[in-house]
Amino acid sequence: MPPFVAFAGVLGGLAVVRWAYKTAVRINQELEEMRLSRVTEAAPMGDIQTLKRDPVTGAYRPG
Repeated sequence: MPPFVAFAGVLGGLAVVRWAYKTAVRINQELEEMRLSRVTEAAPMGDIQTLKRDPVTGAYRPG
């Protein structure tokens, strides 16, 4: 009986790992799609500002 319990535990553990992996991939894909859509929405409106380095202070400022 103990080998059966160990086998069932291993199968259960693999199922949890597979579920967690699929969930992480799905979430990362959704986040990437949201990031890309935000960039494409902001680009035509000119909302994406670039930073330029001030040669005197070395600080980065919108420019």
